Amino acid sequence: MKKVLNALLLLLLSAAPAFAGQQVDSGDTAWVIVATALVMMMTPAGLALFYGGMSRYKNLLNTLAMTFVAYCLASVIWVVWGYSLAFGPSVGKIVGGLDYLFLAGIGPESISGTIPTLVFVVFQMTFAAITVSLVLGAIVDRMKFSAWIVFTVLWLTVVYSPVAHWVWGGGWMHAMGALDFAGGNVVHINAGVAGLVLSMMVGKRLGYGKEAMFPSSITLTALGAALLWFGWFGFNAGSQLAADGVAASAFMVTNTSAAMGALAWMFAEWFAKDRPTVLGIASGVVAGLVAITPAAGYVNLPAALVIGAVAGMLGFYSVARLKQKLGYDDSLDAFGVHGVCGMWGALATGIFANPAITEGAAGLLYGNPMQVVIQVVSIVATIAFSAAATFVVVMVTRAVTRGLRVEADSEITGLDNAIHGERAFEIAG
Repeated sequence: MKKVLNALLLLLLSAAPAFAGQQVDSGDTAWVIVATALVMMMTPAGLALFYGGMSRYKNLLNTLAMTFVAYCLASVIWVVWGYSLAFGPSVGKIVGGLDYLFLAGIGPESISGTIPTLVFVVFQMTFAAITVSLVLGAIVDRMKFSAWIVFTVLWLTVVYSPVAHWVWGGGWMHAMGALDFAGGNVVHINAGVAGLVLSMMVGKRLGYGKEAMFPSSITLTALGAALLWFGWFGFNAGSQLAADGVAASAFMVTNTSAAMGALAWMFAEWFAKDRPTVLGIASGVVAGLVAITPAAGYVNLPAALVIGAVAGMLGFYSVARLKQKLGYDDSLDAFGVHGVCGMWGALATGIFANPAITEGAAGLLYGNPMQVVIQVVSIVATIAFSAAATFVVVMVTRAVTRGLRVEADSEITGLDNAIHGERAFEIAG
């Protein structure tokens, strides 16, 4: 009888929440697989169309090609060495070790929390891919295709993987208590600052500030924004790595912030320029999505409304005013939207984090002003590291490819024809 009672007790304990992480949960696994597919779509479909439509007609295919190749490179780099650098055993809380090169020791039986480790690996790979692709927006129309390939390989290795380790892989930011649910520091601030540095080092487009540079297709950009919005549910709600109430909350606040960002940008532009543009509405959606990303699993509905509204106004100001005042040529506003709104989102997380959403995550409004200080430290550190490390990566890229920029004739002709020998549209007269 004693043995029977012990067996029953062990069975009950194994089903308790404290033991749930020791076995795969089919619901969690199914959700994260779906979320991974959603985030995958964001790069070669959503971002490619969003950026492609904003680029000039003669460079549309080049923009798509650079987005596609970034995704392909990230897919290979991540499983060979990137994942190990980001999530391997910590070396001084700065970077992961090399234990997981070629995913050594990770098989179908490996488990992370309640999902197979291989699912987690691929989920995180999609984040790496879209982050480096975001940088692209700063330099379309003028960067050599070969230089972009070298830059992508180096940047994912030297910049993205260490920052991912700091926040999500057991690094120093995680130990400090920084809150970044789905990538405010890792993805948006990191990519935005890198884009600014890269754009300044590549130089301005020929004719920038002197001639009109019209988007090739606002229709494609709007479609791309809609696909990004759709995929972002996997980006944010998927980052809970479980099909639970926090994922549901992250799903809801993501949609709310995106909608508020679009409305805020629209009204700001309407007030400043007497017309609400489709490009502005689409850009506002992305601004709201960027800002809610670090906060998605920590904030409630009222906070999402505020975060999205401020993001829309900040994004508009950064694109319409800040860029002109500072004089840099960030072609598609990678810094203005992702960098600036990412900083706001990371700071807002420290203000609005609500322990009723995720236990232990409390911000300024819930009695923990120190969280704002921690968030500021994480923002400044990400900016400083991304800027310095990107500068080094660009210098190495320039040396390897003997220059970053296409020839002037190619820039004038258009990179679709000069590099790829193709045209985006064939219109018979």
